[in-house]
Amino acid sequence: MGQTQMDTLKEFKVRGKHNTSADMKVNEFAPGQKVKAIDSITLQEYHMQNMAGLLSQQSPVFIKSYGFNGLATLSFRGASAAQSAVLWNGVPIQNAALGMADLSTLPVLMMNKVNIVYGGSAALWGSGNVGGALMLENEAPVFDSNHHSLSVSGGMGSFNQYQGGIGGSISTQRWYFSGIVFGQSALNNFAYTNLSGQTLNMANDHLQSEAAQLNAACKINEKNVLGISGWYQEYDRQIPPALFESGSVKNETDGSLRLVADWNRKTVANTWYAKSSFVLDNVQYNDPSTELKTTNLVNQYYQETGWKKFLGNFGQILLFVPVQVAWLSQPSGTRQQDKEAIAAAYDFKPINDRLNIALNSRAEIINDRAGDTAQREGLLLPGADASFALFSWLVLRANIQRTFREPTLNELYYFPGGNTFLRPEQGWNEDAGYTLKLKAGNFDLYQDVSVFNRDIHDWILWLGGAIWTPHNIAEVHSRGIETENNISYTTGKWKIRIGVNTAYVLATTVSSYIFNDGSIGMQIPYTPRYNGQLNAGFTYKLFTFNYNHTYTGYRFITTDESEYLLPYQTGNVQLMVNTVISRHNVRFTCQCNNIWNEKYQVVAYRPMPGINWLAGFKADLL
Repeated sequence: MGQTQMDTLKEFKVRGKHNTSADMKVNEFAPGQKVKAIDSITLQEYHMQNMAGLLSQQSPVFIKSYGFNGLATLSFRGASAAQSAVLWNGVPIQNAALGMADLSTLPVLMMNKVNIVYGGSAALWGSGNVGGALMLENEAPVFDSNHHSLSVSGGMGSFNQYQGGIGGSISTQRWYFSGIVFGQSALNNFAYTNLSGQTLNMANDHLQSEAAQLNAACKINEKNVLGISGWYQEYDRQIPPALFESGSVKNETDGSLRLVADWNRKTVANTWYAKSSFVLDNVQYNDPSTELKTTNLVNQYYQETGWKKFLGNFGQILLFVPVQVAWLSQPSGTRQQDKEAIAAAYDFKPINDRLNIALNSRAEIINDRAGDTAQREGLLLPGADASFALFSWLVLRANIQRTFREPTLNELYYFPGGNTFLRPEQGWNEDAGYTLKLKAGNFDLYQDVSVFNRDIHDWILWLGGAIWTPHNIAEVHSRGIETENNISYTTGKWKIRIGVNTAYVLATTVSSYIFNDGSIGMQIPYTPRYNGQLNAGFTYKLFTFNYNHTYTGYRFITTDESEYLLPYQTGNVQLMVNTVISRHNVRFTCQCNNIWNEKYQVVAYRPMPGINWLAGFKADLL
């Protein structure tokens, strides 16, 4: 019986290469940029969490979280949330009005690949990509008459957390279909200490969400494939009171519909592609105590057509034409922002493929439309990056890009508080580093080090009291260093590993338009100087254990550094077991977060939960 189980369990496959991005811009035209792929085992361990939880524990990016029921945004190397791109299957999905994506609403289990691209590349991914990009992808279609799958998953945890999902796929030699349906609910009534020192349970904190994703593809012939994907989700959440509030009856509903259609044609020397997407975000906020109801309805259309030509010994070239149109419906009228561009990237590998150089550039025109008025701006966004294999085990890289970000629709037109006099952010981004991979006997060593420098003029920051308004604060200089260090030892059925990620970010105001501004030389608010994670664990046969420890340093909450939040550390444990029950592969996972019961805040006056757990399973029925 034991031997039969082992033979069946061989179907559990972990293939690291499948975690690299399917986007040709990442794989073929960005050799000098740092790209971090979250491996498949880690995705399995975190399949019951959202992207905010995954990235905060497994990468040195900073996740600005407002708590279990609150917004969670992404910050690369001191960049603002609006300077960080989030893409799904190659199209932007951040809220077009806000310019950012809420990572707390993105379930890990709905993605097959997660890649983090550090450093901006506006030439490849468009203006607005200043700090970096989070790339989420589904598995490519498989055209095979013997391919079919069906799985169910479920979980429960602290604070009345419950979740469940069902997914599957089926294909023929010509057709492919896959889908997943997911739902969750939570009470989130964790204990916290208020400003008076009393221990209370969080109130007005219920969360309920539903999500569904469908994918279909048709193989027209050996060269042409058509595909379509749809993703709908809704998050209904109450908003708990901040520490300075006596109570809260606020609630918010976030609904999103994302549709993508794409066509790919591949021959020996040429690749043509076209993709079109439509994203609808509907955010409804309600505060009965003040009789305030607002609806933020924003639409985004994105289209990209491209052609890649293989030039033999002379490398390859990519030409593409992206078009992005976003419009925001308000009581005072419709606000619209259009971006049309033509872009090119050239990649070649002289010196026996040891040197890989990429040159890229984008000419973009931006139109901001409000009523009968329109403002038009044209710009050129060049860039270059390269990698060089000094030895088989040591690769050097460098990257330089011009960066640019037009103010978002909310920054320009939000009422009350929008500022139509805002200037766009612009500057340059440079980074360099190396990747080292060594194998000595049973030991494997991996190290990646990056240094970066970014200078942005007319940085946009929201300031105010009762009414917040965005302002240009002149110039911000960001620089720092990131490291990723991993060592593993394999013997027999054991694999022992330990890894440490670190980030040091210094993001300071260089000059200001405000007279006697106290922010000169000070750290940008909510940008920790120090941030890091430790992961230590082992795999024995089909059992995996990992201990994760995170450290987040001081975060100043005012521009003059007069107020700050203390550093915090959390310990987190992940367990995973793969087994067979009635000839069905079953994976059990358990996570215990904040095991040392640390009391901390990521955002001021928004307490985070103490020790909590989440356990679940996934069973493959077919």
